[in-house]
Amino acid sequence: MERNRILVVDDDPLIRGSLYEMLRGRRYEVEMASDGAEAIDHLKRRSFQLVLADWKMPQMDGLALLSYIKRQYPDVSVILITGFGNVTSAVEAMRQGAFDYLTKPIQPEDLEETIARALAQYTPPADTIEDPFSGIIGQDPSMQKLFSMVRSVAHSQATVLLEGESGTGKRIIAQAIHRADPKRRHQPFVEISCGALPETLLESELFGHVKGSFTGAIRDKQGRFEVANGGTILLDEIDAFTPALQVKLLRVIQERLYERVGDTRTMRVDVRLIAATNRTLADLVKEGKFREDLFYRLHVIALRLPALRERKSDLPLLIQHFIERSSRAMGKTINGVSGEVMQALTAYAWPGNIRELENVIERAVILAQHPRLELEDLPEETRFHADATAMAVDDREEEAAAAESKSDGGVQLKDALKSPERDIILKVLADVRWNRSEAAKRLGIHRSTLYHKIRQLGIHTSSQ
Repeated sequence: MERNRILVVDDDPLIRGSLYEMLRGRRYEVEMASDGAEAIDHLKRRSFQLVLADWKMPQMDGLALLSYIKRQYPDVSVILITGFGNVTSAVEAMRQGAFDYLTKPIQPEDLEETIARALAQYTPPADTIEDPFSGIIGQDPSMQKLFSMVRSVAHSQATVLLEGESGTGKRIIAQAIHRADPKRRHQPFVEISCGALPETLLESELFGHVKGSFTGAIRDKQGRFEVANGGTILLDEIDAFTPALQVKLLRVIQERLYERVGDTRTMRVDVRLIAATNRTLADLVKEGKFREDLFYRLHVIALRLPALRERKSDLPLLIQHFIERSSRAMGKTINGVSGEVMQALTAYAWPGNIRELENVIERAVILAQHPRLELEDLPEETRFHADATAMAVDDREEEAAAAESKSDGGVQLKDALKSPERDIILKVLADVRWNRSEAAKRLGIHRSTLYHKIRQLGIHTSSQ
């Protein structure tokens, strides 16, 4: 029975991180959310036994989140974190269904005892089977093929290598593999971003260390492999491993053995290892930057995640999903996007993939002044890309017409009109001191159209 998955919800990153580390050290599987809206997304994607939520949060506070959870997930326990001044309110929240409350500053022993009581009384819903892909948007055939491969891989114990550009969702797919694994899905899922840490710190994070093994090692520390024992570990940015760490990782994969930093005792671990990279490991092997034997150990099962530009049929679903989430977080009502916006977002190449799309939509929702997103709400680079696409089509048509005109000895109308049009736009820009929004108003055109014209006519600030 699954009794160890906890969702920590707090808008303060320091408190959120401290709780995460505290609970992870006690072998709980922990996920984090920075606000109520993000917490709801987590709850929709997978099951939790306990939610540990701060009372004071923007947009949706702990009480509102409690109310939602009690309606939608009545079997999930909620513990509220509150300051001393809100104890009376916290007691009232318990009457509304909270399991208990903790006051700041939180004492580790109080936290552990309260969580233990909450998990002990948890009874999972009967006859429910968790969909490992719940909450993942992927109707495109390329994603459906990936899901099928994940289902097949999950029933083996093979090491998995996830390859794909940054922002394609490698972490989410790794979690899906873990959830689809009947042997490990109720055990810890632990991840570590290897590229964010220097070699010495990364080794300690992976394998742990003993007290006194290096300056600052004031106590024994569990490594991520030890915490993940019985479950799954995701090593993101595996290409960041130094040659020395590659040797140690190879030993873990081959023999399931390792030592903590500064320790002589050998430890055994039972984990499924998932490695992820946005680079091509085969190329790094050719360059001598990655061990060939480790590459083949990691490459037992290799899954490639498609870039967003390769799964454009999912774009409308993803856009709507991010609009709903951001609108909820901002307390706004946005009902969709205009046709121009959808055209621009579809034309854009999305080099940052889903992560970039999420950020663009969040920004647009923040700036939106209308019930739906308009072109002016998008970043300039997204609009310009759409303009460039449209311009390329227009130019091809004009070139074809120009060729025909030249063959007849005619004068090209676009060349005859370009000069006065450029002069008019330059004069208006000068009059408004190059305030492009004001210039677009005076010209009676949309701001994105003005940007298009500026680029098409070669107008730069040096023209002032």
